[in-house]
Amino acid sequence: MKEVIKILLCEKNNSYKNGLYHFLQIYFAYNSNHIEGSTLSKEQTRFIYEKDSFIAEPNQIIKTNDILEAKNHFRALDFILDNVYEKINIDFIKKLHFFVKKDCSDIEVIGDFKKRQNFVGDIKTTPPKQVLEHITKLLDSYKDNSFEDIIDFHFHFEKIHPFEDGNGRVGRLLMFKECLKNNIIPFVIDDKHRLFYYRGLKEYENTKANYYPNKKPLILPLKR
Repeated sequence: MKEVIKILLCEKNNSYKNGLYHFLQIYFAYNSNHIEGSTLSKEQTRFIYEKDSFIAEPNQIIKTNDILEAKNHFRALDFILDNVYEKINIDFIKKLHFFVKKDCSDIEVIGDFKKRQNFVGDIKTTPPKQVLEHITKLLDSYKDNSFEDIIDFHFHFEKIHPFEDGNGRVGRLLMFKECLKNNIIPFVIDDKHRLFYYRGLKEYENTKANYYPNKKPLILPLKR
């Protein structure tokens, strides 16, 4: 992975066209944002990345936030690549959230933990007053040296849902970063597989013992 990181950073710093970095920026931004409901197509995402503009389809209504979130994701990926070997802490997570949601109008608090309760489907997430405690406990328990650790961290991060919005995108960027850092082949969750991804998050706690029998939970499960 060190060679992959080297290539990505070299292409980023030299504005290299049509390489691995170029492909990753478009592919990651399109899929991660589309999972969260973005109306931009992959081609429109590519135009925004390459030309800072795009062509709308006839009668297509594009939300301003969709455009902002595409551009924000490009910067957020740059941030994790520039800091790929940094240890994840609360400041790092908040800064990444700032990059992901900068200037968006659908959120009150950017770059800081939520001030009001939110839900994932019918599951109540960590109450705002307990977010700092739960995130601190999660970070203290995270060993960041195996694929299982990274997946477990992602599950608990999404279950805490520390931010008002943008949790999925932040979580997937962190997962990508940690794979690179720990010499694990990184991956981007394709929007085509979003239902499998959501089902995996929903069923993870009940099924992980089948795959990781010695894995202890990082934090206590949250109740419905």
